[in-house]
Amino acid sequence: MKKITQLLFILFPTLILSQVGIGTTNPDTELHIAGTNSTIRIESLNSSNNINNDGIKLAPVFVDGNGDLTLTPPNGTGGEPLNFLLDIPNFIPDNPHSLPFDSGVVINNNSTGETSVEGFIHSVTFTVPQTAVVEVKYGVTIVITDVDMTIPALSYITDNEARTIETFFCFDINNDGLDVIEKSKQFGQKAQFYASNWGGSLGYPYMNSQGYATLPPGTHSIHFFGIVNDSATSYTSVGFGGATDYLKMRVYN
Repeated sequence: MKKITQLLFILFPTLILSQVGIGTTNPDTELHIAGTNSTIRIESLNSSNNINNDGIKLAPVFVDGNGDLTLTPPNGTGGEPLNFLLDIPNFIPDNPHSLPFDSGVVINNNSTGETSVEGFIHSVTFTVPQTAVVEVKYGVTIVITDVDMTIPALSYITDNEARTIETFFCFDINNDGLDVIEKSKQFGQKAQFYASNWGGSLGYPYMNSQGYATLPPGTHSIHFFGIVNDSATSYTSVGFGGATDYLKMRVYN
C-alpha cells in the first residue's frame, strides 16, 4: 500500500505540468495565454531575421506540415513566397535637362557616322537582407525625334528609316561602382522598332521588361541603360522616362 501511494505522488505533478498557462493559473489547453491584450512574439519571423517580412506591412504566417509557423508558404499552396524590396512609380526624372517639355534622360545618335549609341539612364540603391532570387519588373516611357531634343526641339520623324531602341539593367554588387564584369551582365533586355513617314506622332510609348538574378545580402544598386540604333546618316534623339514609369523589385526565398 505504501508503494502505491508513492507512485500516485510521482504521477500527480506530471499531470499538472501537461498544461502551461501564461497570465492564468488555470490553463484550459496545453498552452493558454490569458489577457485581453495578450500577444505572441516570434523573433525568427521579424524583419531583421526573415526576408519575407519588410517591417512595413503585415506578413502572412503559414503552418507547414510539421506544424511550424513560417512566413514562407508550403509548396503548392498558391501563396507567394515573396516581398517587394522596391515599388517606385516614375523612378526616372521627368525633366533632368530642364527643357520646356518632359524629355526624360536624352540619348542622341547623330548623323555623322554613328549607328549605335549607349547611354546611362538612372540607378537606384536597395538592400537585400539575405541571399535570394530577385525579380525586377520595369516600364520606361520613350519619346523619339530626329533632332537633338536638348536644344530644345521636337519634330516628327518623316524619313521612313528604321530605328531600334533598347533598354537593359545591370547590378552593382555592394554599390561600390559598376565594374566591367558587372556591366557585362545585362538583364531585362528589351528592344522596340520604330519607323515613320508623314503622319507620325510624338508621344510616350512604354518599354516593359523583367529579369531575374541571385544576389547576396547587402546594399546594392541597379543601373538602367538605353541604346539607340539607326543608320549612319540618320539623327535620332530618344528621351527615356519623360512620362510616368515604374520599377518593382521583389525577392524569393
